Amino acid sequence: MLNVLFVEAALEIVPRKISRHPSVTRNAKKDGKNPEGVLLDRSLHHHAMVALPEAEKRGRPDILQFCLLEALGSPLNKVGKLKPMAHTLNGDFIDFSPELRLPRDAYRFRSLMEQLFAEGRVPPGEGEPLMTLARKSLGEVKEGVHPSRTFALTSHGKMEKLAELCRRLAAEENPLVFLGAYPHGALREETLAEADEAVSIHPDALEAWVVTSRLIYEYEKASGLE
Repeated sequence: MLNVLFVEAALEIVPRKISRHPSVTRNAKKDGKNPEGVLLDRSLHHHAMVALPEAEKRGRPDILQFCLLEALGSPLNKVGKLKPMAHTLNGDFIDFSPELRLPRDAYRFRSLMEQLFAEGRVPPGEGEPLMTLARKSLGEVKEGVHPSRTFALTSHGKMEKLAELCRRLAAEENPLVFLGAYPHGALREETLAEADEAVSIHPDALEAWVVTSRLIYEYEKASGLE
């Protein structure tokens, strides 16, 4: 089983301090939504985000959407050998069912995530959830996974060919991979502190969804699933 945790994910509800900014209220009104319940999105709320701390890492729900589409649609997930999860920049943990069929449309994805933040699960009510949300530290998430070894993928890590890394992952009993799901900047020191090693798979910084796709494919090959 390959556990992939999308860390510092740029997914959150609009912070209260900017919920009355014109760019937030205008777009919320257009969609018939409460400004305090909409997803922060740089494409809609750029001017409101200027004063937010770590603004360069926030307001990009599309990054997690693309990563999840790659992960959930993979052969590895279809045979039950992939566990995708997310931990947001603000400390929310999201657990995804392998049965989840994620919408490709950006508006529908935002609405689904807004429901998740409002209800704590999707679908709401009884029955088996496809997504759940809870406040957890990264350390608590890691404890729940019980990884045999934890790897953080970062452009600031030790260079290693992806094929070799995936051979090592395939040899592990229960590996956990941290993969940043945000637009710019380095992983926080506290995130790196939870990993056993930091690895760079390319001389240049790659988009998170590209890394997701390549990681899963190489792991499939290394584990004999082709």
